[in-house]
Amino acid sequence: MRQVVREFQQSAEQTDFVAVIDDAGSHTARELLTEAARLAEAMIPDAADGAGGTVMLQADNSWRTVVGTLAVGLSGGVLAVVNRHTTRAEFAAAWEDIRPDVVVAEPSAMDEWAVPELLPGRADSVLDGWTCRSSPRPRDVSRWSGGALIGLTSGSTGRPKGVVQSEEALRYAGLSTIEINGLTRGDAVAAIVPLSSTAAYCFGVHLALLLGGPLVLTAKWDRAVALQRMADAEVRWTMCVPTMALQMGSAAAGSGILGGVRAITVGGGPMDRGALARAEQSLGTKILRVFGMSECLGHTSPSPDDPEEIRLGRDGRAFPGTELRALTADGAEAGPGVTGRAQVRGPSLFLGYARDGRVEPPALTEDGYFPTGDLLMTHEDGTISIMGREKDVIIRGGRNIDITEIERAVAGYPRVARACVAAVPDEVLGERIALLVVTEDGGDIDLAEVTGHLDDVGLSKAKWPEFVYGIEELPQTKVGKLDRSGARELAHRLRARTPDPA
Repeated sequence: MRQVVREFQQSAEQTDFVAVIDDAGSHTARELLTEAARLAEAMIPDAADGAGGTVMLQADNSWRTVVGTLAVGLSGGVLAVVNRHTTRAEFAAAWEDIRPDVVVAEPSAMDEWAVPELLPGRADSVLDGWTCRSSPRPRDVSRWSGGALIGLTSGSTGRPKGVVQSEEALRYAGLSTIEINGLTRGDAVAAIVPLSSTAAYCFGVHLALLLGGPLVLTAKWDRAVALQRMADAEVRWTMCVPTMALQMGSAAAGSGILGGVRAITVGGGPMDRGALARAEQSLGTKILRVFGMSECLGHTSPSPDDPEEIRLGRDGRAFPGTELRALTADGAEAGPGVTGRAQVRGPSLFLGYARDGRVEPPALTEDGYFPTGDLLMTHEDGTISIMGREKDVIIRGGRNIDITEIERAVAGYPRVARACVAAVPDEVLGERIALLVVTEDGGDIDLAEVTGHLDDVGLSKAKWPEFVYGIEELPQTKVGKLDRSGARELAHRLRARTPDPA
């Protein structure tokens, strides 16, 4: 983080400015730098070798995460971000992979994660009541092979992975986003997704530091608070998951409250063009469907000036300098209109995963592409559509059924706000199709109503769900994405209480 922190420091020396707006109020750049200097001093005990080392920071959506970033940059360290809701077992796994020299967190988290046992070194009070525990042992950040940020994946499909990204990758992703969205220096951006997410950190903290403008934060997700705070601060851009965009659209109630926002970038879950169109009309801004991942940050986006068909019906086009391709089953590159396995390479590609305190390089193809695990279709104009995950299938009676196709068809029904397809076990067929639905009006919805819609839109009966469950909200990961593992568990519980269909 050295370069972006140095630039931020130079800007603050010339003219102080509001750098963070959060639940506690406004914080200027110079105030944050003063706190960062204090934290950097606590991170480096007298016996240490003078380097900031690898710093694991509890990343919350407040000024503390920005100060932690500044302190790591000032001291020449490497930053690893962790969510407060990380369990003790998850933290222990992350500890083994990252082996930090410093941990900065609130005292309750320190105790819950057993940090005093793992790092029995010096402890200092920092960041208005938080604790910094540091080790005097020699520190070697070269073990990260040029990495600047370690972000943990959400862990919805297994053990969380520590994704190691370089500052060059963060800068490329941030500058590409700034150019695509027409942002200018000093513009305010908002971070409403938890900053412990690699993408939220990159397009929240790091992007705001690049712009030298306010970063608008909300500690807990509250659609009304987020809307008002963004409007008051004249935010120009933000990123969120589809659920958040749709909820904000509902709360805006057609007021156009975010008319000053250039665009809202949305990714990380199933999206329906109609629902997004209603949300952006209600909010008064433009919504951009994008594709990206922790391993290759935000590498596609449309432009706010693109027509609705492109902005909301597809997943953008590759950032300049990033290459995407789809391969067919025989390994050939798929042409336009043909779905294949997605692979990507470019400047925001990660260095590898954190393993045993160092970087484990990723498994790339011979020509340097990273297989994403997604199904991709390109269009003649260079835009792309993500057709689902390679493994997002239900096998019913020996037939592979793409759950993304069902979700897209269901999402087109006006009464459906959000939906998720999950497999439930069956002794005869192996798996059956269950549908979890959140309705726009909060009312009940039954199987006949859903299948009637699917019949109208022409979805094959072989792909119709056999169980429909209306719920208040879909399970989400810690960073607000759809938690498919949690959805499967919920569907299994609901199925266990449901009689077999006649």
